[in-house]
Parts: sequence; C-alpha cells; structure tokens
Amino acid sequence: MAYEEHFQQTSEAKYDCLLFDIDDTLYPLSSGLAMEVKKNIQEYMVQKLGIEEDKVQELCLSLYKIYGTTMAGLKAVGYDFDYDDFHRFVHGRLPYSTLKPDPILRNIILSLPIRKVVFTNADKAHAAKIIARLGLEGCFEKIISFETLNPITKTESPVDTKTREIFDIISYMANPDSSIELPKTSVVCKPSEGAFEQVFKMANINPKKTLFDDSIRNIQTGKRVGLHTVWVGTSHREEGVDIALEHIHNIREALPQLWDAVDDKAEEIRTRQKVAIETIA
Repeated sequence: MAYEEHFQQTSEAKYDCLLFDIDDTLYPLSSGLAMEVKKNIQEYMVQKLGIEEDKVQELCLSLYKIYGTTMAGLKAVGYDFDYDDFHRFVHGRLPYSTLKPDPILRNIILSLPIRKVVFTNADKAHAAKIIARLGLEGCFEKIISFETLNPITKTESPVDTKTREIFDIISYMANPDSSIELPKTSVVCKPSEGAFEQVFKMANINPKKTLFDDSIRNIQTGKRVGLHTVWVGTSHREEGVDIALEHIHNIREALPQLWDAVDDKAEEIRTRQKVAIETIA
C-alpha cells in the first residue's frame, strides 16, 4: 500500500514535456544568424517579389507585428510565391559554419527524464542543419517544422504579383481604420493560437504539464494557451514569462525539479526491491 501511494505521488510530476524553439534558443543570438536571416528576407522581397528597396524594412516590420512572420504577412497581403523557394533563398545561404557542437547542451537534453519536442516556424531543412551543427541529433522525440503545419508547400499556379492587387499594409499601419478588415494569412505558424492547438493535438501534448521556450512574443501566446514559459537569452522577466534564462545551459540550475523524476525512479526501484525482499522474508 505504501508503495502504491509513493508511485502515485512520483507519477504526478509537474512537467512531462519540454517544447523547444530552435533559433536564438538552442544557440545564442550572438551567433549572428538572425541578422543574416533578416537580410536574406529583405533581399528576397526586392529580388523575387519586386518590392521597392526603400519600403522593404518598414514592410517587414509591419508584417511581423501583425502576422508573426514576414512570410505569413507577405502571403496575407497578396504576394504569391513558392514556400520552398523562399526557404532556400532565406536559409540556404546562411553561414551555418558559425555554429559549433554543444556537448553541454546535448548532455542536458539527454539527461532530461521528460519528453523533448521541437516546435519551429522554420523549414525542416533549416531545423535539421541547426540540430546537426549543434550535435543534437537524436535528442528530440519529434521536430515540428513549417512543413508539418503547412503540408502543401507549393502554390498551385504562380501568379504575377504585378497584376494582382496588394493590400497596402504600410498605409494601414500609418492610419488604422477599424472598418477595414485585414486580410488573413494561409500560413499556419507561431504566434497563432491555432498553430499551438494543432501542435498539442499532433504531438499529444498537455500544455498544463509542458514547458515552452521561445521568443517573447511566442511565449506570451504560449502562456495564453496554458503553457509554462521559459524565455532564453535574458534574465529579465516580462509579462507571460515564468522563467528567464541568460543561456539555455542555465536550465538545470533554474529548473532542478525537471530532474526529480530521475531521483524518483531510483527511489521507486529501491522501494520495489524492498517490498520484494520483505515479501520473500
């Protein structure tokens, strides 16, 4: 009876899953990859979509604020392009060689006695390259990428954006009008609550027992849908942030309870052995 009560207590762990982002989380912002991504997105907009160079920076900011990612916003306001082409242009030219294997992080992740799942807005090729460069292959149960949530990755019939009407999001942001309905995006991604709900279903995740680390905007949505949140890259907490870490390496010091299950499992084995010995005696 005592063993059954002990087992019930240890099986009710506070967390049973850690939901990781990849970019600027598994590796630091100081790597410079984020700036390269931003530059490549802006070049894509000029070279591939024909957007005037002097409008690109403001357009990126407006789209990001409203739609969560520039890609999602470009689709919403009327630009037609191939998702794979976008990802190849934006991520295919990144200096991945700046990232080095991180054996400390690998050991931390592998030692976690709970589920580990990646949830990224990036394409699967980018996610795989980052994980490989960091030496984190085999650390995660599942990698949920852009393609996972957006399985149809190619437009059916390319359309010349010069012949179709593009919603002027910059003018709208300068003079917001509540009578105007903003166009919706076909892209499913963070920070949309719908994207989180899809991930919970496909990965069988209970948000109330899951830790989630990401950028501040995605974290705030994560908090609204019930996740426990970790902001990596700063020790400063903001609204929606449960725990703030300067570096992902600090997770063991900040959340030692994640490893309690290891100790509990050892205690469970000892208890079973004790019960078996007493029964035999």
